[in-house]
Amino acid sequence: MQGDAPAVTTPDTKNATAPVEGANSFTEAQAKERIAEAGYTDVGSLKLDDQGVWRGTATKDGKSGPVGLDYQGNVVAQ
Repeated sequence: MQGDAPAVTTPDTKNATAPVEGANSFTEAQAKERIAEAGYTDVGSLKLDDQGVWRGTATKDGKSGPVGLDYQGNVVAQ
């Protein structure tokens, strides 16, 4: 885990190393909502991995693929 990673992402900042490993307190429903708020649809198959990252599939801009949400709230297409 990076020592200089902020605890929470804000709209003005994006962690370049996202998704960041760490204890994730988002529930599956919250993770799905957060990913949808980032502009994704058809969010599904979410699973919390051993690195604390919610991973699943979603569609954005007509393209379907893997997506992740870390404990900081960073949503990343993978």
